[in-house]
Amino acid sequence: MPVGPDAHRWSTFHGERTLVVAARTVTSTVRALETLPSLLRDDARVTVVFAYDRTSAFNDGVLDLLHAAGCRVAPWEQLGHIDPDLILSASENIDVPEGDCPVLVLPHGVGFQKFVPDSRSPHERLSGVVPDSLLESGRAWLAVSHPAQEEQLLATHPKSAGRTLLVGDPCFDELVGSRSRRGAYREALGVAEHQRLVMVSSTWGRTSLLGSLPDLLPRLIAQLPCDEYQVGAIVHPNVWSAHGAWQIRTLQAAALDAGLLLMPAVHAWRPALVAADVVVGDHGSVTLYGAAAGTPLLLAAFGSDAVPGTAAHKLAAVAPRLDTRGDLRRQVEDVIRGHTPQRYAAVAAQAFAEPGHALARLRTALYRLLNLPEPSSPPPAPLVLPVPDPPATPVTSWQVTTDVTGDSVAPTVTVHRFPATVTSYGKTCPESAALFTHLACADDERDRRLTESASVLVRRRPASAALTALRWIEDALVQSPGSLVAASAVRGGGCLVGLRDGRVVEAAATGPVLDPGLPAAVVYACLRAGLALDDTQVTLRIGDLRDEDVVLRLRPALPTG
Repeated sequence: MPVGPDAHRWSTFHGERTLVVAARTVTSTVRALETLPSLLRDDARVTVVFAYDRTSAFNDGVLDLLHAAGCRVAPWEQLGHIDPDLILSASENIDVPEGDCPVLVLPHGVGFQKFVPDSRSPHERLSGVVPDSLLESGRAWLAVSHPAQEEQLLATHPKSAGRTLLVGDPCFDELVGSRSRRGAYREALGVAEHQRLVMVSSTWGRTSLLGSLPDLLPRLIAQLPCDEYQVGAIVHPNVWSAHGAWQIRTLQAAALDAGLLLMPAVHAWRPALVAADVVVGDHGSVTLYGAAAGTPLLLAAFGSDAVPGTAAHKLAAVAPRLDTRGDLRRQVEDVIRGHTPQRYAAVAAQAFAEPGHALARLRTALYRLLNLPEPSSPPPAPLVLPVPDPPATPVTSWQVTTDVTGDSVAPTVTVHRFPATVTSYGKTCPESAALFTHLACADDERDRRLTESASVLVRRRPASAALTALRWIEDALVQSPGSLVAASAVRGGGCLVGLRDGRVVEAAATGPVLDPGLPAAVVYACLRAGLALDDTQVTLRIGDLRDEDVVLRLRPALPTG
């Protein structure tokens, strides 16, 4: 709606009540944007105005978020011209203007589980609790997700007595209700059926996972073969707001080049969490959401700013800890293998009451505070989360280990591939008579140093015909005289692998179409092991995932001239 003096003269819609949404941080603004549409659907009686409070250290990105959502935004100073009937916020630290309208404060995480710096003093305060002055005025109402949070508030802030509303948690309801779409989320993120998605979750602050372990992401990727795993990261919006996307991407450049799924600061983290096979997290709300929804968990960090007695603290008492200097892959595999979906059910029961009904209870509370009859439409129910956009860039270079076993008649080649940009964070395997390591680069690798050092070159997109593939192979080997092998898939199936000595091997897999880097690794390993490359059937073992039969046949030599 228009704001300022005489705003009513310019309005098309004339609602009976005005709801002001206080937008102060990205986290709190997102929670309001995700919740309100279901509560106010089709109700012309309520006019909504978003008021921007720029006083937070984490306000960067708030206006962009509001404008992207198409919200009408008023400066905080103009609230006096709006005369709201209700102020709603998911930020407890807003400077509420004088007046007598109620203030409904939604949680922007799970309860009151963290101590944070107090912007009004040099001390710390309990996150989620409004100032005592607002409680004393009788205007504030705090939405909580569990009765235990009411008890916690009474013990720490006695003035909150009678000022809480038990509604549950809409975000948790959405996560649980969206599990049926898990396959669609994984497909959208580019996670194959046979891959495991490891989602790393970090809250903000120095005791958070990224604050205390900034190199954990590349080290995880360096120890998890990329044909078998993908790694993603959910970073608290306060980190994005305080440091900026440029800083985050610069600090995690190696992990991003290695295919890290860095989820955008808002919205997309929820379907990514549903898609995860395991969460590696800290004391933030996202970690608790994932565990409570039934996902295996490894705690990599747990800060002293976590509040004792809360659900997050109880989760820390029962969740396994990640030994960050140990074998990361083994720990991930062990926690997945030993997990049961109900492992953290008791913790969830202490964090989320009335599961599945949060939106309905919240709508009832909202309309009661607006002093309006609740709409006659059915109570809102949690919606299935939308499919996210893929946030990763493709990996363009790999360190490949191949292990040749069996006899020369029926050899097996086991292949593990790791993104080359994180190899300095991984472990080295000494070569032997049957164990080989090589660097492979795709044709769109931007770092010429890697390409010039590569033993194997791979054309990423299939060639339209065999002759096109052969020409590419010839050119690639001429341009990279240090390379031994160049490989290109051919549209319609099959892969051609050219050798430095002019021979060309056709590698045909009997199963699904393979990334050309895999048959190229088979040919490279057989070449190094001195095995026959013509009329040979090799079992390709892709890590611990699956076996595929690959038939090798020699083709005519590369054309010359």
